[in-house]
Amino acid sequence: MLSVAPALDVPRPDYAHDWALVDVETSGLVPRRDRILSVAVLTFGPDGTQTGEFSTLVNPGCDPGPVHVHGLTPERLAGAPTFDQVAERVGALLRDRVLVAHNAQFDYDFLAHEFARARLHLPVAQRLCTLALNRRVEPPTDDLSLASLAAHYGVPQTRAHDALDDTRVLAGIFRASLTEAARLDLPLPLVPCPPRQDPQFAPNPPKTPCAFRNPGRLEPGGPLVQGMKIAITGETTTARAELVGRSVGAGLNMMASVSRHTSVLVTNEAASASAKARRAAAEGVPVLDEDTFLRLLEDVRPGTPHVKQSPAPPAAAPAELPAPEPLPVPATAAVTTPPSAPATAAVAAPRRRRVLVLGGTHEAASAARVRIVERGWAAALNLSASVTDVVLLPGGETDRRMARITALELPVHAPDWLGAPPAPETVAAPARTGTAGAVLPRGGVVDLPTLPSNGRWHLGASWARQSDCEIDVVAFVLDEDEQVSCDGDFVFYGAPESPDGAVRLLCDGPTEQSVTVDLTVLPPAVRRVAIAAAIDGAAVFGDIGAVQITLAPGSDAPVTAQATLDAATSERTLLLAELYRRGPLWRFRAVGQGYDQGLEDLVRGYGVEVK
Repeated sequence: MLSVAPALDVPRPDYAHDWALVDVETSGLVPRRDRILSVAVLTFGPDGTQTGEFSTLVNPGCDPGPVHVHGLTPERLAGAPTFDQVAERVGALLRDRVLVAHNAQFDYDFLAHEFARARLHLPVAQRLCTLALNRRVEPPTDDLSLASLAAHYGVPQTRAHDALDDTRVLAGIFRASLTEAARLDLPLPLVPCPPRQDPQFAPNPPKTPCAFRNPGRLEPGGPLVQGMKIAITGETTTARAELVGRSVGAGLNMMASVSRHTSVLVTNEAASASAKARRAAAEGVPVLDEDTFLRLLEDVRPGTPHVKQSPAPPAAAPAELPAPEPLPVPATAAVTTPPSAPATAAVAAPRRRRVLVLGGTHEAASAARVRIVERGWAAALNLSASVTDVVLLPGGETDRRMARITALELPVHAPDWLGAPPAPETVAAPARTGTAGAVLPRGGVVDLPTLPSNGRWHLGASWARQSDCEIDVVAFVLDEDEQVSCDGDFVFYGAPESPDGAVRLLCDGPTEQSVTVDLTVLPPAVRRVAIAAAIDGAAVFGDIGAVQITLAPGSDAPVTAQATLDAATSERTLLLAELYRRGPLWRFRAVGQGYDQGLEDLVRGYGVEVK
């Protein structure tokens, strides 16, 4: 049964859905490249009754990848059907149901690509991630892996990485998670899934990064220089593919849009009204016709190569945290900085309180959360199983969560409790020590340890739903000149993956998005990956409240660092965090710097023009 416990006194009609629980085993981690090896689907009605079950091996027609993980050898898969032979049956089980999976975007993206290859529509309108659900619940586990949650909720697991067994384990975890979420009166993190079909769904082929730094704009009468950013608009006599190929071969950086960093625009229509031509005129970008460009292309001068960084030493990060370098700010953005200077060191606590602030003005709640961090505790944005205390500011007694807080018998304190001397006793609530991580103040920095297996980091951003406006999390992959090397290095909802696959945007729920960064795949020229959030509409971050950021070496791994960021009242864009190189090491900084302009101005400052 997937129904919640009948003794709950707060009914949750939004929990009543038809469900399709899914697990896939794959030949790798990149949906546009790798293939599904096995798939299992269990279906349940709104009352929790199981209504269907299907599982099959799938012949991918390629190398099955890490056999030591999934155990699916080429011999085992040789007689299995191909995905297009089972796609319609899988689609029938998914249709009109909410897709549920552990790390649901992974399973959803693989299914979407397989359906696109089969020239079929993936019939999923909503999905729910049990990882995201348990990040809201925050059970006292060391991590949120399927095995840890199964052990916590008492669900037997017999064959890890077997699609059918994992789906049955998922059913038990989902049942228990729903019960706990209902106990805490949590809304479900349902994510709408727009139709995805080829070619819109399939990302563009990877672009080879330009090996040279941008030398700036073309001087009148001067030569082309390797690394110059070139854009083309309008019809050309030479085939566009040939023109781009020759330019790339000469060491030029071909861009799909025009920005203030563009070196030259190539067009045969000087009076063109195209978006690129209008932007070039507005930014003063030089314009060349095709013949002149081709003539200059015969003698492209040597450029300055990107400086390669030496590899990081195998030792772990040092214990002391040096002060961060000055934060570079895009030239077009006006910055609002809080009056107090941020601290730079992490605040450590072996057993940490997690304190939820209710009520008060945005400024008062922000100040209370700052005091919480100063005391070595963590500030919570939502009610969860890990919350140990509640601070009630004026007006907080009317918060809808107060009824649940009273029922859970959580300690409720007046604001002056945060100014009292720390009590000698430790908190008695279960400590989720494995995922606590370092609590960073705004501006705090930690060095990243060298991971033995890979350099993939997961940066999560979440917030409490205080408004109906939409928030978009974006990422910028920046070189030593604080510019994107190509348009694809701006990662956002419309282009959720960088060309090399090193940076990916994931949507885990209506108030939770994340960015994964694989440091081992990033080109040598990359010096910084900046993560920002922007509000779509007229609202400001004062209406949203605080944003919580977390850093972990994996989507279900223990948290390495966390911070709660409060912007001032007027910002519409917030630079959340950044991963950046410091010599051979990578570091993470909780930034929390707000901008009054919208996302378009921030994007343009980094060298991308929003179309």
